[in-house]
Amino acid sequence: MEVPSVDAWLAERRRENTLRVRRVPLDTLREWRTDPETGDLRHRSGRFFTVEGIRIRDSSLEFDAWDQPLVVQPEYGVLGLLLKEVDGRLHGLFQAKVEPGNAGGTQLAPTVQATRSNYTRVHGGLPVPYLDRFLGTTRRRRGRILFDSLQSEQASWFLAKRNRNMAVLLAPGDDVPVLPGHHWVPLDDLGPLLRRDDLVGMDARSVLSGLVAARLPSGPERPHHDDRELLSWFTEAKAGDATVRRRIPLREVRDWVRTPESIHHCEHRHFAVIGVDVEATGREVERWSQPMLAPTGTGVVALLSRRVDGTRHYLVQARSEAGCLDAVEMAPTVQCQPGSYAGLPANRRPAFLGEVLSAPPERILLDTVQSEEGGRFYHARNRYLIVDVGEDFPLDVPDRFAWVTARQLTTLVCYANHLNVQVRTLLTLLGFAAADETAREAEQ
Repeated sequence: MEVPSVDAWLAERRRENTLRVRRVPLDTLREWRTDPETGDLRHRSGRFFTVEGIRIRDSSLEFDAWDQPLVVQPEYGVLGLLLKEVDGRLHGLFQAKVEPGNAGGTQLAPTVQATRSNYTRVHGGLPVPYLDRFLGTTRRRRGRILFDSLQSEQASWFLAKRNRNMAVLLAPGDDVPVLPGHHWVPLDDLGPLLRRDDLVGMDARSVLSGLVAARLPSGPERPHHDDRELLSWFTEAKAGDATVRRRIPLREVRDWVRTPESIHHCEHRHFAVIGVDVEATGREVERWSQPMLAPTGTGVVALLSRRVDGTRHYLVQARSEAGCLDAVEMAPTVQCQPGSYAGLPANRRPAFLGEVLSAPPERILLDTVQSEEGGRFYHARNRYLIVDVGEDFPLDVPDRFAWVTARQLTTLVCYANHLNVQVRTLLTLLGFAAADETAREAEQ
């Protein structure tokens, strides 16, 4: 299926999958209520998710203490991509999925994208198709598992959120019916699609990060830190993490204001909690209400890159976030909303943000805007960049940073709580978005 055919299919799905999202007051959300004691937002079933408060204290971060709302969704979901080989080319069975928070509407999603509440049908909706290919004992007889890992999601906004990311290769001759809304797409065709803004959804990008290893150039490399050194650095960062996290009632969150329309920061930084009423076709449920987190601006997510002894390296950081399950994760060099730091002194701004924002065009190896999870976040978008800083850039960096190769990242992505979702997106872009010579250079 060539890219023009993907475009035609997506255009057809957009015509058929209509979505209407309307902002409404928080107190009018159907099936949701404000807990009279805590102020937390809860679904009447007790399932799906809650919006609660958290209090953070850590002198090593740009802000050493703060409170904020946070989405609490303890159940694991399934993000599963079915694969098959056709004439020597791997194809993925993607679905065209529309989420209430998607910027631009319909996006490419994995074959299965469902929370436990969805696939146990708490909402009374339709069954999740293809789920049996990923759960239960039959999957061991019906396909080869290429990737299977519990992976975190946005820990700045989620508390300890993880989803099971899976890629399953069908055996030769074992085919599945292609249901409406799904289509086989050659993985080789994903590069141009990933370089477009807001087209390949976050969940698809996360699963694809587990398939990058086979796409990297073969041949020897000389990593600046071998794997043992890298894991020791990461373990040291986790062991030394000083973050203290305490869940608190939403009504006790300091510096946040609740109005009928939203819960927002007193200086209108970071994000707001809003309410939406949704009407959709092509979904398990066609109408519902829910709270969502709406960022105040587009974020910047970037890797600085340079060659070390002839091998392309990328600068990652060991980053602590409000909702991290295991102290810290490896994150991009820069991961922030620049607007949240407006007016603050330089020592309160993220390290290396200036190098990213001032990079000349000829140094930018990759630059694309991608949407984040559209089921909980409203129009959450990040500008993803890879910036070549040249071989004069110092190898000696602050302790919480380390130089890694793309191949080392493909090893780390197999394990839970090592790479956060933002660096997994950048890994996917490295592996699949090599549509021109500049992007290929980023892979080397």
